[in-house]
Amino acid sequence: MHERSLPASPNWYFSRCSDLNSSGLLGVGAKNIIYLIDVSASFCRVIGELVGHKDLVSGFSFCQHAGQSHICVSSSNDGSVRFWDSDNKVLIREHAAHQSPISAVHWSPVDKNLVVSGDEKGIVVCHWYNTGDTASFFPEPRTIFCLTCSPHSWSSVAVGYKDGMIVLIDVSKKGEVMHRLRGHDDEIHSLAWSPVASEEALYSRPEDTEATSGVSAGDEKGCYLASGSKDQTVRIWSTAKGKGVMTLKLPFVKKRGSAVDPGVKERLWLHVHWPKGRPTELVSSCFCGELVMWDLTRTGKHRWTLFGTSSEGQNHSRIIFNLSSVHLQDNRELLISTSMDREIKCWDLASLDCCWTLPTLGGFVYALTFSPVGAGCLAVGVGDNMIRVWNTLTTQNQYDTRSFWQGIKSKVTALAWHPKKEGSLSFGTDDGKVGIYDVFSNKPPQISSSYHRKTVYTLAWGPPVPPMSFGAAGAKPSFSLYSCAGEGVILQHDPSKLSGEASDIDKLIRDTNDIKHKLSPHTDLCWKPDGKVVAIGNEDGCIDVYQAPSLKLLCSIQQHHKIINTLRWHHGHSSPPELHCLLASGSSNATVYVHDLRSIIENPPESAVVLTEPYRRLCGHTGKITGMVWSPHHDARLVTVSYDGTAQVWDVLQEAAVSNYRGHIGYLLCVDWSPVDPDVIWTGGKDFTLQEWRVSQQEFTKPPKGKKMVDLKEKMKANAKQKKKNKKALGAGGAAPLEMNGETVTGGEKAAVGQELSGEDGEDEVSSTNSPVPPPATFEMQRKLSTAVKSKDKPDLNLLKKKKPRSMLPLSTSMDHRPKEDLLQDCITLASVKHSNAPPAGCVPGQGEHLHLGLFSDRPALHRMFEAEEEGHVEAGHYDSVVYLRLWSGDLEGALQLATEKGELNDHLLSIAPMAGFEVWSRTVEAFVKQLCLQEQYLKAASHLLSINKLYEAIDLLRSHKLYREAIALVKARLPADEPVLKELYTCWAAVLEKDGHFSAAAKCYLAAGASFDAAKVIARKNDISSLRTAASLARISGEVALAQSLALRCAKDLAAAQDWVGAQEVLSSQESLLVHRLHICVAELLSMMLTDTQVVSQSCVSSHPWASPAERIISIQDQVRDVWEQQFGVSQTSGGHRSVGALLLELKSVESPTPTANVPLRQVQLYSSLHLTRAVLSWLLDDDGQLIKELWQAVAWLRDAGHLSVSAELCRLLFPDGDVSVCSRKHPRTLNHSEEEAKAAANSLQAFVYYQRLYDHWWSNSIQIQNRLPLSAADSSTGDEVKDKAVNGKSEESVCPATRRLDKLDFDASLLLREDHAACQAAQRSVKEIQERLAAMVLQHSRVQGGQLDSGEKEVDVPAQTSVTRESSDSQRSDDPGQRSEDPETLLSLSSKMSEHQKQLADLPDTIKAYPHPDVVECCLVLLHVTKSSPCVSESLQQEAKDLLRKYGASPSVLKASQRFLT
Repeated sequence: MHERSLPASPNWYFSRCSDLNSSGLLGVGAKNIIYLIDVSASFCRVIGELVGHKDLVSGFSFCQHAGQSHICVSSSNDGSVRFWDSDNKVLIREHAAHQSPISAVHWSPVDKNLVVSGDEKGIVVCHWYNTGDTASFFPEPRTIFCLTCSPHSWSSVAVGYKDGMIVLIDVSKKGEVMHRLRGHDDEIHSLAWSPVASEEALYSRPEDTEATSGVSAGDEKGCYLASGSKDQTVRIWSTAKGKGVMTLKLPFVKKRGSAVDPGVKERLWLHVHWPKGRPTELVSSCFCGELVMWDLTRTGKHRWTLFGTSSEGQNHSRIIFNLSSVHLQDNRELLISTSMDREIKCWDLASLDCCWTLPTLGGFVYALTFSPVGAGCLAVGVGDNMIRVWNTLTTQNQYDTRSFWQGIKSKVTALAWHPKKEGSLSFGTDDGKVGIYDVFSNKPPQISSSYHRKTVYTLAWGPPVPPMSFGAAGAKPSFSLYSCAGEGVILQHDPSKLSGEASDIDKLIRDTNDIKHKLSPHTDLCWKPDGKVVAIGNEDGCIDVYQAPSLKLLCSIQQHHKIINTLRWHHGHSSPPELHCLLASGSSNATVYVHDLRSIIENPPESAVVLTEPYRRLCGHTGKITGMVWSPHHDARLVTVSYDGTAQVWDVLQEAAVSNYRGHIGYLLCVDWSPVDPDVIWTGGKDFTLQEWRVSQQEFTKPPKGKKMVDLKEKMKANAKQKKKNKKALGAGGAAPLEMNGETVTGGEKAAVGQELSGEDGEDEVSSTNSPVPPPATFEMQRKLSTAVKSKDKPDLNLLKKKKPRSMLPLSTSMDHRPKEDLLQDCITLASVKHSNAPPAGCVPGQGEHLHLGLFSDRPALHRMFEAEEEGHVEAGHYDSVVYLRLWSGDLEGALQLATEKGELNDHLLSIAPMAGFEVWSRTVEAFVKQLCLQEQYLKAASHLLSINKLYEAIDLLRSHKLYREAIALVKARLPADEPVLKELYTCWAAVLEKDGHFSAAAKCYLAAGASFDAAKVIARKNDISSLRTAASLARISGEVALAQSLALRCAKDLAAAQDWVGAQEVLSSQESLLVHRLHICVAELLSMMLTDTQVVSQSCVSSHPWASPAERIISIQDQVRDVWEQQFGVSQTSGGHRSVGALLLELKSVESPTPTANVPLRQVQLYSSLHLTRAVLSWLLDDDGQLIKELWQAVAWLRDAGHLSVSAELCRLLFPDGDVSVCSRKHPRTLNHSEEEAKAAANSLQAFVYYQRLYDHWWSNSIQIQNRLPLSAADSSTGDEVKDKAVNGKSEESVCPATRRLDKLDFDASLLLREDHAACQAAQRSVKEIQERLAAMVLQHSRVQGGQLDSGEKEVDVPAQTSVTRESSDSQRSDDPGQRSEDPETLLSLSSKMSEHQKQLADLPDTIKAYPHPDVVECCLVLLHVTKSSPCVSESLQQEAKDLLRKYGASPSVLKASQRFLT
């Protein structure tokens, strides 16, 4: 493990991103890593990292329970919560319950298994460590900033929100909100519970204006809660009372030498910490990095005390984010603070003094170098725009560092100490700036007036070369500063005159060596320690060695083939002379080469020598080499750092690997050997850390290979993937290397350094004149993690992956891909053509094998080349390329003609077509329209037709392709309103829409076309209530009266069927001519409400009128109808006009009433019945007794024939409460007199059914208990149904009445039920029905026998059916003639004769008997005789008449069986 290290900076703007456990282990979230730091009162040491999060760590908390204090939890913006073992530095478990970035996490101080987290959407999640379960709550729809679990109750959690709200929730009650604490008006940065579980008095004097209210001791069980907010106040809350008890305003502490910044509120982060065992003392952060200790028992200025006042420089210089404290075993209580100034400080809570400071780094470590003069003085260049100078040899303070930021304003990418002058440090930055710091003074740096255009890669001090070496000995500098940057230029700066212009050494190199060609861009340089020669690395992989001061080229090393990243000469002290001229070099390929240049340097050649073989080759790294340094303590020992994430120590002479260091996460960028300890090396890299390690203590000797290499790369890329995806700025940012299989996507490493710089998410801070350090990045930049990434020269990977566009000149291009010898010969041929009057024999530029030379010769040659290229494009089908070539040649018309023929016209060609004249343009447009139609781009085609004023053609084009909407828009925009084509378009579109089911849209088209009738009809096709209502209104507005009436009536009937009576009346009320239908709906509503009131039917009513509430039971329904008509509709016997009763009845008679069937729903049956009831009341108003009784009979018969017998019986009771059909009304006394036979028959039938019901009522009221149900005729199932119906529908309750209620006599004339003519008619009808059934069975059996369908299985089923009919027939015969038995089955002929006999009997009967039937006479006989058994209420004559009718007409077996007890 490493000895000392500077970790990455803790993340900013999180309420709890660091925590201490009881043993003094500090966990700090930095980027996506948690650093573990062992702390005590005297020292601190980074002991490891917890690696695994894919995004910024947003929260960290230790478990504070004994035996489990090594377990910790962290949260991240990737939405995950991870549990860690800090002893073994391994992941235990991961939870992914959140869908949004998590903003806070806390391990409960009470429950060792409970962890609570909250995210930016307001979701709170409880995690149970022992079971792995989670539970989610959503107390408030706000952004959570912080949360803290109570140290006294496991279920209490305080949550602070962005808008200033604080909520106390109970996690044991599904996150129920206990209190909402309102008082802050800005972000809640921190919450802290009092360490004491009571609300003892915090004394405050009345004159203390800072306290919002006096605090008194309360008996309620509770605990104080402290909150810190961006509104510059700390508030103390009573959790028992749910209100604030004290407000502390931050003191404005004016720093020496600086004024209070007016924008200080924007830069405030107010963290509060309540130390254990100190119930009246509270620690909070303050403006600009101060810490304040509050004494809650005191007032005024005595209330607060500043930390670190015993000496200067103890406090942080920027705002503080996190505080945590610990009691150590030596009884000292320490407080740890993290700040925006990138320092972690430890404070003694007893003395309030700073114990130690740990610097941290907020960017890539790009450069590090030890001073050659000041022993152990290490300079570090970091991507957070600062330089750190660390005195590594100080014993009192292990981390004695100073930070330099003035004048930098960009990432520090290069450093170099002056070789002689102590404290003089040169630096280079990402934005091309070069400057020199005097680290022993507080002066700002000297900045060179000559800027590089790109990132500074390397700085080196060396002897001056012309023109700076000219002049007197005292005037010229002893050393010049050389800088190499990304644009490939090396500048020589005069350190004494940085304001002067720097010189480009390329001019001297060209002049000295007489070089005319372009020099390769330079990427690195290194002066030999004795200053005699300089090595310069280039982008093409070549290394040039020049002799000073004239920079004569001695040799060129052409060993590498990729960009040179680093060069180092062997040191010249205390080593054999043969080693002094060793030059090590590293490039973007992974091999390190060492060259021995002793012979060349000692005996300079006349002309430059090219070296292609190395002295030593060091192989082992698997990534590009980024830095190297020779050991100052050994001979020929070298350390290199690489993109493979390791540092490697080599024995160069043996080409042997000595030691490999793998302590970093990600690639390394810089390295230096300790000048005082031969075993110590320092490295820095992408992981924001600077690490010190010992060569002798490393486990590995070689870089990782195979699977280990793959694992290491995955580990390196894990941090980068999320950032590439989200591009979020970290609190102490970082980004992925732009790598593809270990190599950069650009030409070399130095360009990659620029990419690393641009990819790094460090904070781009701006210095302030009144602030000792740069002001912070804005809150939004850090909190929302949305810093923009500077792109610089970073190539777009997506662009690199795009397919290369097709060449316009493929033939000539392909000629440039021939073998090298042919290409060289082309140069000779072209030179001959250009410089001699007679070209070589057979050489015609632009033709044949010299086709490509047409591009470099004259215009005729170019045209020849174009012709050949056109032929090639035509063969390949690339007609668009042919068109462009013709355009370039000036043949515009030919180009358009070819494009037209080949269907390759486009907007660009069309735009230049007018240059060829109107005729050509017009033809081209028409051709393009046809092409667009083939491509189904009809709108575009129509638009182009408009450009040549062909409006009607454009409309036809749109209409033919069913683009009616666009065609109509075009017509209305360009043509008069009465244009016939418009109506035609509307009609066609409406037909299409109607066919597709878009009725409302079709209606709009019909309306626009003036076809209102069609519009109403098409809307009504949907046939639902809303559509019918709309269609009726539309027809009424449009003047289509008949259609409006029809649609309104349909809608009203649907509404009535749905029991929406109010809606039905509203629809009909819009038209006076529908009054009679309103009366019908009114009757239907009254009938429905009365039936519902009697509980005979159960129907849910949507809406009803007040007048429809049931009246007194003694009033008949027709009386109530008559009253409502008169009051609500003005219809009475005397009304006239359209309310005339005669006219209304005539209109209502035209409404058809269908034949009743059993399949009609009850609601529909009620509508039909109420129609007859309406006619009856109108007839009553006209004094037409005959029509009245017939309509009443129809109203009752509709319900009876549809199978609703109990409803029919109830309607009879509502019509005739007294049971007498001759009494029509009590309110309007009137006795009905019927003169015509049909009316009499209807009245008798109606009276018979009333008596029939009363007969059953009498039977049931006099029967205490019915043991056996009365057997009824099998041939008349309806009667049996009626009995069942009545027993079910509420009549049987009278059967349990006491016997004392029996009636000894019938209260009606039962003889009406025993009419022989009706008995004969009913018997004949039963016989006809029976014979029809037999005939149908015989025909079916015969057809099966004829068709061969009757198999043995069917015989077993069908034959018994036939025999049963036969038996029944024989039984009937046996009853007539007991002494005779007929064994022969009846034939078709005999059955037909019987059928004709019975039909003749029916025909002889009067029509009134068949039209107005009575209840089943046989059934009534049986009931009467049964009643006689239990009660002597029937006369003897009536009993005898019943028996006679049974003997005569009770022929069916079931009736015979039931009547035996009465007839024997």
